[in-house]
Amino acid sequence: MAVALGPRAARRLLLLVSALKPGLHVPRAWPAASFGSSVTSAKVAVNGVHLHYLRTGEGEHAVLLLPGMLGSGETDFGPQLKNLNKQLFTVVAWDPRGYGHSRPPDRDFPVEFFERDAKDAVDLMKTLQFKKVSLLGWSDGGITALIAAAKYPSYINKVVVWGANAYVTDEDKAIYEGIRDVSKWSERTRKPLEALYGINYFARTCEKWVDGINQFKRLPGGNICRHLLPLVQCPTLVVHGERDPLVPRSHADFIHQHVRGSRLHLMPEGKHNLHLRFADEFNKLAENFLQ
Repeated sequence: MAVALGPRAARRLLLLVSALKPGLHVPRAWPAASFGSSVTSAKVAVNGVHLHYLRTGEGEHAVLLLPGMLGSGETDFGPQLKNLNKQLFTVVAWDPRGYGHSRPPDRDFPVEFFERDAKDAVDLMKTLQFKKVSLLGWSDGGITALIAAAKYPSYINKVVVWGANAYVTDEDKAIYEGIRDVSKWSERTRKPLEALYGINYFARTCEKWVDGINQFKRLPGGNICRHLLPLVQCPTLVVHGERDPLVPRSHADFIHQHVRGSRLHLMPEGKHNLHLRFADEFNKLAENFLQ
């Protein structure tokens, strides 16, 4: 079904389409070995599934990296696995169930899928015997991080989120529909995910994600986790790239306003994948906040 776009949504969709063209940095599905011998890869049983994770560093401060839609530790967090301070932090990057190497099962999107991911993430880190953890969440991973902080406050140390939203608007829904058909993505963007998932699973799961995220639009206020934000007690840093074509500034402002005591950091040239395009700046910002 065609979707009528307002002027702002049309501009954002145009930016998104341009971002999928060749020439833009795109995260690659790098093998774990490319991060160096200091990164280990493993799977562990959690909540009835086997979750895959990458681990590096030997610091006392445990940090979990939470990927975005269709993402995994290796596709979404290469610069963080390589360069976050390994003396200060023990860094874990996980693949949520149905994503990356945490398959089977296939990914599905019941209305509580973010809450399920939050529980899986916390239980993974408990299974790995970390007594407390900080969360760095990108996009969908940022939503998961906020929910985990709200629901498991005694276990979460600090939170950094970027590219996240607590609700879905009509404008957001139109943008999501614009990325439903992966055959319209550039080859450079598609190939790493097709290599990770296979063509059919990648295309099918993207369509299922669009349906899954759009279901929140039918809830009052388009609610994903806006009701949980006041329950977040830990220090929280909200980062926003002001050239993000997927998530407008209003979402970052809303999270900042409703998470008590949170900080907002704006990156004027940042896009949705600001932690990859401006990895050194982002890593330094995150390290300073976590300390």
